[in-house]
Amino acid sequence: MTKAEKTRNFIIERSAPIINRKGVAGTSISDIMEATQLAKGGIYGNFESKEEICSEALYYLLKRIESSISARMAGKTSAKQQLFAIFDYYNDTLDMEGNYGCPMLNFGAEADDTDPVIRQKVGAAIRDMEILFRTVVQRGIDQKEFDERLDAESYALKAFVMIEGGLWMSRVLHNKKKIRMVLTMLKEEIEGHCT
Repeated sequence: MTKAEKTRNFIIERSAPIINRKGVAGTSISDIMEATQLAKGGIYGNFESKEEICSEALYYLLKRIESSISARMAGKTSAKQQLFAIFDYYNDTLDMEGNYGCPMLNFGAEADDTDPVIRQKVGAAIRDMEILFRTVVQRGIDQKEFDERLDAESYALKAFVMIEGGLWMSRVLHNKKKIRMVLTMLKEEIEGHCT
């Protein structure tokens, strides 16, 4: 990795949590300069615009989620274990230092009418999460781990929407109880479909 690539990665890693917390519009170049301890020239020598930094920060945050979920699912042999690993990821991240909510929700809410590039990236991430849920549930149905009354597509949509909604409510209300209730309900529904 070249020095320029290391500097770009450093800027993205340092600014991603700030952008996730403050939003694209709410994050200034001064915020990024403060987080990185780089001068404006050091920032713009590596990126054409703040929007480029924000887009790369979103990609970085989404890849971290994907890697963390994959690591938690690794070695889990049953569909139920894999689903619960995903749910536990969301539960455990609530207590992590510097967790400012789900970047899909944060970036998506801001970009839905203003930034087609970010909206497209968030849309792809949403579809990927739905596919992940649906694939795991369908595998459980196909392998007779879950009964056939469970509809993989409906459950995938429900799980994703409930998790994102629970995260949003928990952030707004400064209370983790809502998302934990959501995760418990989703687990109980799966338990009810186990054969």
